[in-house]
Amino acid sequence: MWELTALLLLVPSSGQAATLEKPILSLHPPWTTIFKGERVTLRCDGYHPLLLELRPSSTLWYLGHLLLPSHKKSIEVQTPGVYRCQTRGAPVSDPIHLSVSNDWLILQVPYAAVFEGEPLVMRCRGWYDKVVYKLHYYHDGQPVRYFHSSANYTVPQARASDSGRYQCSGTMRIPVESAPMFSAKVAVTVQELFQAPVLRVMGRVETRGGALGGVVLRCETLLHSQKRDTPLQFAFYKYSRAVRRFDWGAEYTVPEPEVEELESHWCEATTATRSVRKRSPWLQLPGRGSRLDVASTTVPVPQAAALAPGNKPLSFRKPPLSRSVPSVTSVPNTPSAGLLFPAGGGPTAGPPACAPLTPLEQTTGALKPDVDLLLREMQLLKGLLSRVVLELKEPQAFPEPRDTLETPASHFALSQGTPETAAVES
Repeated sequence: MWELTALLLLVPSSGQAATLEKPILSLHPPWTTIFKGERVTLRCDGYHPLLLELRPSSTLWYLGHLLLPSHKKSIEVQTPGVYRCQTRGAPVSDPIHLSVSNDWLILQVPYAAVFEGEPLVMRCRGWYDKVVYKLHYYHDGQPVRYFHSSANYTVPQARASDSGRYQCSGTMRIPVESAPMFSAKVAVTVQELFQAPVLRVMGRVETRGGALGGVVLRCETLLHSQKRDTPLQFAFYKYSRAVRRFDWGAEYTVPEPEVEELESHWCEATTATRSVRKRSPWLQLPGRGSRLDVASTTVPVPQAAALAPGNKPLSFRKPPLSRSVPSVTSVPNTPSAGLLFPAGGGPTAGPPACAPLTPLEQTTGALKPDVDLLLREMQLLKGLLSRVVLELKEPQAFPEPRDTLETPASHFALSQGTPETAAVES
């Protein structure tokens, strides 16, 4: 009858079997490396439900996959290997790896996981506790601490950056002082206590009576499975200003006037002793980009050319002298740069421009009218010089003019046909 009652206590109303947590395996002294011939004690602590208390409780011990004969809660061992334990009806415990060394010098580190914010203690131990002199500790091959003689190396508040491979070196008097000796390297991993928090929007609070509404934000994080009972505090910030300092509450209500600046908020989580402190990213709203994307500015696209009144392109080139030949103006750096003709002087037929003119072509087109005019004036000057030479050689062949000879520049006219010489009145 009592056994039936105990069975009913173990079966919940849903009909599913009760689940038990895995037992906790501990090591005393708490070092995973020992010298050959030394012994350590393993202890298995687990939860024993009512059904198991009705009969003598037993513990199962494993060395690798080998079942050990002992059923006690604690055992002494000196054999290297991986140890586990199990209480009746519960899962198997986490393992402990025990190493046995025959070296003169060993580096001992804790068997249990070291979490962020906790002290990390290690010791360099000489053969059967002989004093170690000129003691050095190394982290990833770099010296981190020196002691004159045997001493533990302690990191007061471990961080993830303290993970790595550690080693120690020193001398011993056996019976005279020996040369420096080095221990084997030991890997140490600092576990993450909790993840970096994330700020999320939980919902809106409506305005009621004299209380203003707003938007509720929640600072969420996840503790390690072995540290789920660790209390955390939370603080909330807007830009660099704290809008609520550290408190046990994980939620904060943004007042209605500040709802438009939700993306300027972030939060921070910490332990009660402030040994571990982590901040969240800026708040990310659904369907919106990052805070940087929202605050980004648009750079105006530069225009190829300025437009004057009347939507006519401005030219920054000095125009040629006014002649009877129409002037040509080019617009630099425009994708459709070409010739611009005055009103009524544009081409009546012909294919459109297929490619923009190069700067050399633009310069040649602008200088062509000046070159043509210069050639015509040189031809006219050549004719006038020839006449002067003939007058000097044979003055009788040319009668003297009654009026002053007009200058060529004031008498000839320029047209698009063949240039004409000026007539001299006799």
